[in-house]
Amino acid sequence: MNTIFNVTQKQLYDFLLNVATIRPVFIWGAPGIGKSAIVENFASELGLHCVSLLGSQLAPEDIIGVPQIKDGYSVFCPPKMIARDEPYCLFLDELNACSQEVQKAFYSLIHERRIGEFTLPEGTIVIGAGNRAQDNAIVKPMSSALINRMVHVQLRASHKDWLEWAYTHEIHPYVIEYIQMRPDHLWSEPPKTEEPFSTPRSWHMLSDCLYAYGNSLQEQTIDLLASSCLSAQTASQFKAFIKQVQSKYDLAKIIQGELRWPDQPDERDLLYFMAQSFRAQLLKELPNEHTTLKGNQRQLAFRAKDLIKDLSSISLEIAQMVVSEQKGEALPAWFMLEVIRDLPRLVAKKEG
Repeated sequence: MNTIFNVTQKQLYDFLLNVATIRPVFIWGAPGIGKSAIVENFASELGLHCVSLLGSQLAPEDIIGVPQIKDGYSVFCPPKMIARDEPYCLFLDELNACSQEVQKAFYSLIHERRIGEFTLPEGTIVIGAGNRAQDNAIVKPMSSALINRMVHVQLRASHKDWLEWAYTHEIHPYVIEYIQMRPDHLWSEPPKTEEPFSTPRSWHMLSDCLYAYGNSLQEQTIDLLASSCLSAQTASQFKAFIKQVQSKYDLAKIIQGELRWPDQPDERDLLYFMAQSFRAQLLKELPNEHTTLKGNQRQLAFRAKDLIKDLSSISLEIAQMVVSEQKGEALPAWFMLEVIRDLPRLVAKKEG
């Protein structure tokens, strides 16, 4: 779905507050990024009961009700869950997973806020949500008539918003610290195959699992839990992160020259994680233009070349990973020119 605007969790709250109170809203987004939780919290903050209907499990009669004979006439009796006396928030989750017949049953409910002769109580809010076709979820084409009855917005995962939420919801410290270090790992594209993948929801699940084991967390247990909840690559790096937390190594001390890179064969996963974290820090702190370098950034750039050189002596492949473009993200061009000038062997081997 090509929507006009992508919003973060905080922006979606504001959008719902201003738009959903006057028009039905449909929230597009990948699985596990918090669409349902946001709607439920939004309704709670307004003092409204949230009634959730799961589109993939509905039949038309679940919406329009069933006929009953009254005074010689057939009258449709709307479902008790929908036909309420007080205003509420009607959340149509997985709306685009409905069959075409169910979608048609929603036409008057969404546009005119009525089912047959029953009209939704004044002040009732209608919000729909669903995954996108590229998410490998259960979705069906949404009719143009249904699309045109709602205001559409797309939710994206925001590590800043999620971390702010995590601080107040007792998410496990290991999870919070990891996402602080690797915010790009909060969410990953749903895979083409049937396997776990990283989302805000799966990180929450991992947090619960870590708490369940308490202080008896062993390396094998962490490996099991992470692999059960997260994308394979992220699970491997999370395991390495825990090893770093429990070991003597600290990236800040390595950058400051107080420690060296881990160089033992059994520390290769730890080395890979720390190198990835080092690359993420360079992407975050080095400016795109050399002319805007500040003092601390200049020191980091100077130190980074030495660290990449030391890293290449331990693992040329991991050093190349630090300087290579990944998922469209590349280190600043001016810094790469200095790497090419000072470390031609590294770049030559990488290009070869």
